[in-house]
Amino acid sequence: MYLMKTYTVNTLQNLSIQLTKRDPSVISNTDNAFTLFYVKFRAAAPKVRSLIEQIEQRTDKSPEYQQLLSEVHQCYLDQRAFLLGPSIASTIVDLTSQSNKDHCALVRSGCAFLVHVCQDEHRLYNEFFTKPTTKLDELLVKLCTLWYDVFRPLIIHVNHLETLAELCGILKNEMLEDHAQNNMEQLGAFSTVAKQMLEDVQERLMYRTHIYIQTDILGYKPAAGDLAYPDKLEMMEQIAQSLKDEQKKLHAAADSSLAEVQLEDPDSENVIKSGNPDVLKSRPQSSISPADLHGMWYPTVRRTLVCLSKLYRCIDRMVFQGLSQEALFACIQSLLGAADLITKNKTLTDGQLFLIKHLLILREQIAPFHTDFAIKEVSLDLKKTRDAAFKMLNPRSVPRLFRLSSNNSILEFLLEGSPEIKEHYLDSKKEVDRNLKSACEKFIQYQTKLFVGHLEEFMTKVSALKAMGHQGGPKYSLAQQPWAQPAKINDLVASTYKTIKGKLPVTLRSLSLYLYNKDTEFVLFKPVRSNIQQTFQKLQGVLQEDFSGEDLQIIACPSMDQVNLLLSASN
Repeated sequence: MYLMKTYTVNTLQNLSIQLTKRDPSVISNTDNAFTLFYVKFRAAAPKVRSLIEQIEQRTDKSPEYQQLLSEVHQCYLDQRAFLLGPSIASTIVDLTSQSNKDHCALVRSGCAFLVHVCQDEHRLYNEFFTKPTTKLDELLVKLCTLWYDVFRPLIIHVNHLETLAELCGILKNEMLEDHAQNNMEQLGAFSTVAKQMLEDVQERLMYRTHIYIQTDILGYKPAAGDLAYPDKLEMMEQIAQSLKDEQKKLHAAADSSLAEVQLEDPDSENVIKSGNPDVLKSRPQSSISPADLHGMWYPTVRRTLVCLSKLYRCIDRMVFQGLSQEALFACIQSLLGAADLITKNKTLTDGQLFLIKHLLILREQIAPFHTDFAIKEVSLDLKKTRDAAFKMLNPRSVPRLFRLSSNNSILEFLLEGSPEIKEHYLDSKKEVDRNLKSACEKFIQYQTKLFVGHLEEFMTKVSALKAMGHQGGPKYSLAQQPWAQPAKINDLVASTYKTIKGKLPVTLRSLSLYLYNKDTEFVLFKPVRSNIQQTFQKLQGVLQEDFSGEDLQIIACPSMDQVNLLLSASN
């Protein structure tokens, strides 16, 4: 047994000595070092393989042979570490200097190098031994850690989310899923270090995302061009219309030239065959609103969606839910601030439609993320503890502090003053929907007030007057009130009708400009139209009840058919 150990160990040690003496710089010469190391060891494997097989066959029968095999393993791995360690370190330094600024290229080249090292070491090990050992993976983990020690200091200085997200994709998809999972026997050690690398990159990505949300989304300071609504939409619409007109002219010219060809040779069958049908047919125009163009989105919306799309496949689902909650909340706050600024610079309608449009974009774009945007928060409610403490310190309770009975203030405090743990859920999707609903309701309320606000004030006075009579108070005739004289009501009705006629096209134009979707425009304006119709219906009911035919002619309230005809442009 001693001779077997001596021969095997001496063979391995002499092989390493021969390689280092042959050329003292061979360890640091990465061009041919690895080739020489593997070729020489593979050539020497037959000398000791039969002897090692005999040791392996006897390990089950004798613990001495188990110890002997363990010592042979250790000697072999020590020689491999002695030869490979400096060469791997030198190669890593070379790769780092070549791709110092390109972190993605550095990770790809470094990981590819380690994959080859792990595979080659496993193949070489199988040339000497038939039974596996965990010590080989321990050695490979140490060799891969040389790369990790160089890689990690570079990662903690990367600030760009795009770079960090791409690094996550490389490590997670290309290295772990495509390589390591398909060959865990040989790449188990590499997988361990690659996972540690991935966790470090993900941690850095989460930290930089949090800062990005605070500075570039929540803390975004809009420029004048970001708030130039509706000017920028009108400009984009004019550009699109001019391009459409030019295209029509080109199609008209193509059609006229085709007609000339057909007149010259009416029996020719090559007219359509030689022409391109796609050129001759007028292509359908894409009905895309200027506000729907990615470049026309408000910057914080664009940044939020790009950020979420990069995070979605890079980090764990639970972590993504937390960051998405924070990002969407910050985006909503920035949109609310921008809408207020647009309202100050332009009109309330512009501010409201800007907010509605971008909340619609936000809701539509987060829908494809197959994840739950709700997170659970746990809080400690100390209300009972506070109330119990005040009760115990009450002057009336002080004499009961030291009573040896159930009527003891301290005992009551301990039993009644325990804090409560409360759980509540925050759902960012529902938050988007809630803000969208609120914005739509405010738009409907404002537009209704804009069109028939004065009539609603008049109807409120009428309702108050009649309610006073129904409740037992003095009854007054509506026609006798100074504010309800037929001439004044006529002025009120005429003014309202004129307002609707003048401002309705402006509102519909704004809806079309911002939303550019007939169905959405109809759904949003339908409640406004209903409110206008109901107001006129109520007014006509009051007039028919309290005014004579002569007064009705003076008031000249439009009929419902006239009102519906006026509002028909919104259908």
